[in-house]
Amino acid sequence: MKTILVVAQNSDLADNLRSGLDPAAYRVAHRAAIEDAEPLLLHGLADACLVDLELRGVQDAWLLERLCKRSAHCPLIVCTSDRSAEWEEQAYLQGVSHILHKPLRARTLEAILQQQAAGRAVPTSAPARPVELREVPVESPAPAVSTAPTLALLRDFSSILTHSDNAEELLKQLLLLLRQICALNRAAIFLHTPNARQGSVGAGGGRELRAVASIGLAPEVVARAQLSLDRGLGAELGRLGRVMRANSPEVRADPVLQSEFEILGARVAVPMLDRGALLGVVLADGRLTGEPLVNSELELIFHLLEQAALAVRHIWLHDQQAANHQLLTGVLRELSSACVVVGRDLKILHANKMAQKYFAAESLTADKLDFTELPPVLATKIHQVLRTGGGLRPFRFEPVKPVGAVFQVTIVPFQRAADGSPGSVLLTVEDQTQNEQLRRLELEASDLRMVKSMAHRLVAETGNAIVPLNTFVQIPPDAMDKNLLHSMLPALKDTDKRIERRVKQFRYLAEDVFELKDTLTLNTLVEKAYTEAQHYQPARDAQLILENTNATVTFTANRERLVFALAEVVMNALQANPAHPIVTVRRVEAPGPTDGPMLAFEIHDNGAGFSQEAFEKVGKHFFTTRIPGLGLGLAVARKIVEAHGGLLEISAPGAAPHGLVCVLLPLRASVLVKE
Repeated sequence: MKTILVVAQNSDLADNLRSGLDPAAYRVAHRAAIEDAEPLLLHGLADACLVDLELRGVQDAWLLERLCKRSAHCPLIVCTSDRSAEWEEQAYLQGVSHILHKPLRARTLEAILQQQAAGRAVPTSAPARPVELREVPVESPAPAVSTAPTLALLRDFSSILTHSDNAEELLKQLLLLLRQICALNRAAIFLHTPNARQGSVGAGGGRELRAVASIGLAPEVVARAQLSLDRGLGAELGRLGRVMRANSPEVRADPVLQSEFEILGARVAVPMLDRGALLGVVLADGRLTGEPLVNSELELIFHLLEQAALAVRHIWLHDQQAANHQLLTGVLRELSSACVVVGRDLKILHANKMAQKYFAAESLTADKLDFTELPPVLATKIHQVLRTGGGLRPFRFEPVKPVGAVFQVTIVPFQRAADGSPGSVLLTVEDQTQNEQLRRLELEASDLRMVKSMAHRLVAETGNAIVPLNTFVQIPPDAMDKNLLHSMLPALKDTDKRIERRVKQFRYLAEDVFELKDTLTLNTLVEKAYTEAQHYQPARDAQLILENTNATVTFTANRERLVFALAEVVMNALQANPAHPIVTVRRVEAPGPTDGPMLAFEIHDNGAGFSQEAFEKVGKHFFTTRIPGLGLGLAVARKIVEAHGGLLEISAPGAAPHGLVCVLLPLRASVLVKE
């Protein structure tokens, strides 16, 4: 049984052969890619290889060349629908045994395989070679150039690579080398250079090919020639990827191709490929003696141009990297922050202008900065990052000079080596002196505004509180009697209570530490707070309702301060409905997860509740909706509760029909608490 290997993208061809050939005599193996077919070819497991190709592009030519090298032990048969005589000639020269045209008949393939096995020659369907392809007569005295590279050729070609920093100069030297090797008469190289040095063909729009080098041609003639990747020779060579002659059928059928050959009087066009894309085109006429270039010479020129195209591509990539480096260097140089790049050997690789200004010694020039000139604090941290490979959090740095300067410093590793260690470190230093000064001024201004607000409120509150006292002082002694004293006594008592409350508010607001030494129950706490609130805010028809507060749960607190805090909350509840105030205190379950057991209770009033504006500002210092009022009650209450380790939360508008304040207190042992 013979094995026929079919290399095709789809399995249609293989299926047709299986249905037409005798399965007892032939086994058909299908492979979609050449990589999958290579093991069978290399180990001689196939008796024949049938490949489906259209023979239209450079990719097909490379694939065919690769298969010919792998199929040395079996005949290679190409199945194609293209009838190009030039392509078929090239295929036979590469080692193809037969070229069959679609549709392929299984009996034809079977006859070829049988006659191939019998050792007889088989006529193929390849057309006769056209007369116009016989360009070099046998009696031509010009010797063919061997395609095998020699030491002299390698030496001469490597000499042009010394111009690896300039693509145009390299191609000019290449033309001189080609004249020396092949005795070129006239030639020109048209190159598609990337736009704005982007390093890629076609980047940025323009796809024109401009003449970058010529030999034997007048400059005005070269300037008149215009080639493009989208039409004419540029498009055709990009599609075919091979050498094109001026008398080939495709050129005679296309007026644009004819005109581009005629402008320079060229006979051949050679593509300049970087093993993928078309970078340029070389147009040449022939030798200095007038004879045309033979195929071996054109093959040599093609391969030399391919290597030159790779060199040009590398030049473009180098130019792109150099441009990126220059751009990055320019950006770093002009930054308002100091940027310093330190290498692993503790050498300064880059320092911008601000770094020179901050750290460079006055005796050195502006373009020098030594690692020893960096402040010791920064130098130590840079060495730490280089040693450990871990970045540092931004930190504050205050240098000795200038006095009062404040810097924000960031040190990060980058350009890591293969072992993960940093190759260098980037130090950025941002001057925060002005921002720090503005922050201090803002804090001072805020403090002044608070003092001003406090002074206004205290003046108003104290003035209202001491009005009865001033009135009493102004009464003449001889006018004093028991009735007058009896009438003035309530006003004097009210003055005393108001002043006493303000003194406590400011004292508790200023306290940061106090001791939790008293044991309380919820009933005791609420009743004492309600009594103290009534002391400061008497209400004739006030009513206190306790719900679920008689549980025997005790907690540790500072009795005086916590009673005062809840009294402030109860006073707000009494003021919510002055005509008939009802204060309801209800114990509830602690909402959500907490750090430990909590005592939670709610304080309800029967007023209208908090407005949206009051809800957003309630609890802030000096915010009040009542005149007269100082706006410290809830602020002091919240601070005292939080100092006990608890929370004081005010319900949002709409969450409850009336005003609602929730208090949470921890049930734990006595502890010293800070704010």
